[in-house]
This record gives sequence, C-alpha cells and structure tokens, in this order.
Amino acid sequence: MSTNLVIIWLRRDLRLQDNPAVFQAVKTGAQVLPVYIYDEHAPFAPGAAARWWLHHSLKALSADLKALGAPLILRRGDEAQTLHALAKQTGARAVFWNRRYAPAEIAIDKQIMARLKDEGVEVSSFNGTLLREPWELKTGAGAFYKVFTPFWRALQAAGPARDDIYKAPAAIQSPRKKPASDRLNAWGLTPSKPNWAREFSDVWTPGETGAQQRLNAFLDRGAFDYAENRNRPDIEATSRLSPHLAFGEIGPLQIWRAAFSRMEEATLKNHENAIDSEQALKFLSEVAWREFSYGLLYHYEGLRDAPLRPAFEAFPWREDARALHAWQQGQTGYPIVDAGMRELWRTGWMHNRVRMIVASFLIKHLLIPWQEGEKWFWDTLVDADPANNPASWQWTAGCGADAAPYFRIFNPITQGEKFDPQGVYTTRYVPEIADLTQKYRQRPWEAPAPILKQAGLQLGADYPEPLVDHSAARKRALAAFEMTKTQPI
Repeated sequence: MSTNLVIIWLRRDLRLQDNPAVFQAVKTGAQVLPVYIYDEHAPFAPGAAARWWLHHSLKALSADLKALGAPLILRRGDEAQTLHALAKQTGARAVFWNRRYAPAEIAIDKQIMARLKDEGVEVSSFNGTLLREPWELKTGAGAFYKVFTPFWRALQAAGPARDDIYKAPAAIQSPRKKPASDRLNAWGLTPSKPNWAREFSDVWTPGETGAQQRLNAFLDRGAFDYAENRNRPDIEATSRLSPHLAFGEIGPLQIWRAAFSRMEEATLKNHENAIDSEQALKFLSEVAWREFSYGLLYHYEGLRDAPLRPAFEAFPWREDARALHAWQQGQTGYPIVDAGMRELWRTGWMHNRVRMIVASFLIKHLLIPWQEGEKWFWDTLVDADPANNPASWQWTAGCGADAAPYFRIFNPITQGEKFDPQGVYTTRYVPEIADLTQKYRQRPWEAPAPILKQAGLQLGADYPEPLVDHSAARKRALAAFEMTKTQPI
C-alpha cells in the first residue's frame, strides 16, 4: 500500500498519552497504522477476567484513535506471522513498539525484529512500561537487586529515566487505504452464558480516560492517609490503578509525576490538593514494587513456575482438589479468606492485604503449591500482571526474592479482626455471618449455640465449618518447612 507507513504494534500499552511508540511514530511524519494482535496462545495471554478488561480497553482505545483519524486495526492469530503479514501487505517501512520483559516474550520480539530487518523494515522499540529498564539499576557489586528496600532507595535516588511526559497526539495521519480489521465483538472476549462478569462494569471503567479519573480521584481523596489506611479493605484507601497499569492505560511515569506534583504543593501553606511526602512515597513504593517485580521477571525465566530459592523444590506440598476448590469458591470457613475470594470472583479484583491473607492460607494452611494460586489469580484478576502476579506469590510462599519468611504464617482470624474490625468488608461478601455479633464475625465456629441461633446461622449448612484448624495447620506448615533446607538465591 505505502512505503511511508509506520505500524505501531500495541501490546500492554493501550494509551495515547506518554506512549513512546505512539509519540515517536507520529513524530516521523509518516502515515501511522495502530495495530493490536490478539494471540490466545502467546506467553501470558490474558485469563478470563483480563479478557473482559481487554475487550473494553480496546473498545475505548479504538474510539480515541478514531477521533484522531487513525482507527485501530485488530487482528487475531500468531503474533509473529500476523505482524509480518501485515507489514508485507501494507508495505510498511517501519514497525514501532514498546518493549516487553518476560524472557519468552523477548525471544519472540527478537525473532520478529530480525525477520523484519532482513526484509528491509526498520524496527524501533521503546520503554513505555517502566520508570527504569530492568538492567539500569544495579547494586554496588554490579548485580541486579534481589531485595526491595535497597532497590527502592536506588530508584528514588536515580529517579525516572525520562523527565517529560509525552503528550498525546492531536491528530494522526492515517493511510487512505487501510487493511481489513477484525470486529472486536467477534473475538468473544466477554462472557455471556453465564455472564459471571456482570458486576465488573459497576466497579471498573477500562480505558485511558478511566485510568486518569481513577488516579485523580485517589490523589484528591484516598492519598491523604494512604500509609495508615492502605491495609484496611473496609475503607476506600487504595488507588485501584493496578488493572489500568497492567494494560498500560496509564504509565508509571504519569503516576510518579502526579504524586510528586502533589508533594511539591505540600510546601505551599493550606494548599487543598497537597499530599505530604510520607503518604505519597508510601504510595509510590507500591509502584516501585511493580518495578522490582519486573526486574525479577527479566532476570528469572522461570519466575512463574519454579521457586527462586531452589531449596523449595523439595517442599512437601499436598495435592488436595477438594480444599483447593473450597478456597477458590470462598468456602473455607474463615470469613476474611472467603470474603477475599468472593470479592475476586464478583469484581475481578481483591484488596492487597486480603490477597496476602488468602495466599498465605492456601500455601501454609492448606500446603497447596503457590503455583495453583498464581494460576487461579491469573484467570480471575482483571489486573493479572506477568511480573506482579508470580513475584507476589513467591514472596508469600517464602521462596522468592526478598520473600517473607516461610514461618510468618498469617492468622486469618486476627488479620480479619485487625484490618476489618467492624466486619464491614467481610459481611459485604459473606452475608451469611452478618447477623453474628462482632466478637464472632471472624470466628463463627466459636459462637455459642444461642448466638448462632439468634443470628439464624447453622454452621455446616448455611456457612461451612473451618476447612482446617488454624493451630494444627500452623504446626503442620512449620513441620513441612523444617523438612526444607532454605538457601539464598
């Protein structure tokens, strides 16, 4: 079609503002063809909940691009073959994309790049995902960071790689004759029978506009006491930006700059939008954990499947399909655990403190391999991320980088009582126990018969008995841990 055409291959960067590939492609002055390829067999292909988000994110991006004069071309199939065919069909002189960091995806991108260059097509890649590339920050010994705290200090000292946020284009020059595009609805990314995602739209607004709204709302309200309230699932105190970040509807630099801007306003007396540094930096440290996780993903090919601490290969895990199913369905008999798993099913998301509680329960109370939890989260989270998901599961299991010690076993009873003291969050998702007195909401099996009767609750019928006894499960987990000689990675 054209020899003055640049293809932008969009992946986990579904935005126009601060998108280096988009900015640089438009800057060339060439005709631009934005493309998204859905390869359901690619490494880290989205799970069921993420497919729902992908559908709505692509719908929003398509509308934004159309308004600029460059409709989004959708294609389904093998990434390498589809992109190569499209470049050949359009006569593109260049392909621009933002980099991916999983070794399997890097290998695919290198193969594609080599083939396109052999055929005379320029390929340019950019960092549109991270504040710093995984190879940029190193320890004094020249190694990459395996402990988060020194990594976070180094990131603060170095700052982002770029100072300026790339503006979204005001218009995009598009070729007059465009290749055919798939219809988004034909991909069947959203569930119908049954529509288990029916509540997702009540909670989420996928797309770049939704991401900006979410960030602004958090900075206007939730960020002021973030450090104190971020562990409280009963309070709206977190940003809920994770799915927007996972799909690249907003970039970490945009978040970083916005938070620092509010910190700078704190120096102005009585400035209503100011956020003090303690709150802002605590929030940004969570963004930094994502950066840290991407470093692990880049340097460890088996992050998703194998423990980073080799000694855990010998851990005596259990196979227990019944217990795994009970955990997945939110039927463990521990209210805070069940609330988290039901929130996940209903909304495609779970509060971070509760994620740690439910993960610890699966790994340490049930002795079920962390990989089973990672797989379930990958399929049910709208924010399932190639780096965050496995890195966080390994952290909880005690087998990852900078991991929590295995012998730190969360008590789901006291965790619920501490972080959901009134039971507001728990009873929202476990209404069976709503009429219990507060004293027994996290331990209904301890309630005397008269109190259970008054609450209209029959354990084993209306709500399950505990799947395991906490004290016994803790002893069993510690005994299993003693059988595994840990060693540094």
